[in-house]
Amino acid sequence: MMKEFISGLIKDPVQDKLIMLFLLLVVIASGADLMADVSHGAEAGHVLQEAAVMVIALLGFCWMLVSLVRSHDEIKQLYDELDSIKEMPQPRSQKMIDARRQLAEVIVMQFEEWKLSKSEQEIGHLLLKGFSLKEISTLRGTAEKTIRQQGSAIYRKAGVAGRHVFSAWFMEDLL
Repeated sequence: MMKEFISGLIKDPVQDKLIMLFLLLVVIASGADLMADVSHGAEAGHVLQEAAVMVIALLGFCWMLVSLVRSHDEIKQLYDELDSIKEMPQPRSQKMIDARRQLAEVIVMQFEEWKLSKSEQEIGHLLLKGFSLKEISTLRGTAEKTIRQQGSAIYRKAGVAGRHVFSAWFMEDLL
């Protein structure tokens, strides 16, 4: 269930793939044009300009490819962490099972009372689960700054000073 929840949060990187495709086409076209210019004896200045365009496009493509691979690795690591949490010993006592279910219901009701948006509720759950802002931004495919701003909106609506007070709001009476 958690995997489906996280999968729904991850944004499709179609835009990045389109940009990478464009850069690859620029590299190929620049390379072909560069070879044609050299074979026709073009001036050195013109050849250097075209070579610079090709190198810049190639560097941009490589940078985006490395970023994409890193993002996929981070997401896989987060999935592995979630899977390891599932393997942790689960409570056997019916009282504990009921208490956990009731806490989840209370959290949802409180989020609604605070009038958190659907996105803020998703981020609130991830914050309560202990994910960092960077991890949440990776899972959601958004900028860390966006998650930070949404977190601030959550804290403001909840009337708390920050992340620790936010978590403590739910845990204080249980302890």
